[in-house]
Amino acid sequence: MSPVDRTDARTATGVHNGTIMPTDARCLVEPDESSATVRLTGVLDRAGAEAVRDALLAQCWQRPGPVRVDLSGVRIPDPGVRDVLDEIRAEVADWPAAELLLDPAGPPSPEPFDPAGPPSPEPPGLLDADLPPVAESARRARALVIDGCVRWGLPELAEPACIAVTEMVNNVVAHAATPMTLRLAPRGGALHVAVRDHSAGRPAFAGPAPVDSVGGRGLLLIDTVARRWGSTALPDGKVVWCVLYAEDEAAFRN
Repeated sequence: MSPVDRTDARTATGVHNGTIMPTDARCLVEPDESSATVRLTGVLDRAGAEAVRDALLAQCWQRPGPVRVDLSGVRIPDPGVRDVLDEIRAEVADWPAAELLLDPAGPPSPEPFDPAGPPSPEPPGLLDADLPPVAESARRARALVIDGCVRWGLPELAEPACIAVTEMVNNVVAHAATPMTLRLAPRGGALHVAVRDHSAGRPAFAGPAPVDSVGGRGLLLIDTVARRWGSTALPDGKVVWCVLYAEDEAAFRN
């Protein structure tokens, strides 16, 4: 692994014998793209937790599919900091084709974890597209959603998912004004949809808008058609996601 692949949880670093070394503690985050593994080494404390969070979330977005976090080389003196790792795992669980695997995560698993093992397989279903911040992007996003719902056997979710993705894309166009990436994937009988942009501003849902207001109903529409939705801050932007279930749509139509 090249030293440039390493992300320090603190900004100050020094170089010793060709290897990046932290000068004021603590935790190194070392992605290994050949095996979808991220190795944490050193000491992870509360001061470094935010930088580790940012690095792990960025890795989960950049590489769809399971990302394994090897904890064998890190010491976590504060049990509350370990809870931060569990929170990160929960944050990405609703992203399309994303999963954060913590090892060791508790009791030994039947098969030992091998950080140098073969790469994880690509997610079985995944569609994504890079879109510019223009009104036409909403139409392209709906076409991708319809394609995914048909190919994954979720045709009943095409209409509500198109409603949600239209609002998600339009919010980027209206408020973020940055390039965006749309990603969607199935999981069981659910469709996971996410839009990643490069603005720090996060959506805030304050309930139904007054009937005489202009606008303000986009998040209400997402909240109506999706079982869950939310946003996750990234170092250079955010991911806004939602999850729609076929069984919810079937119950609504009945």
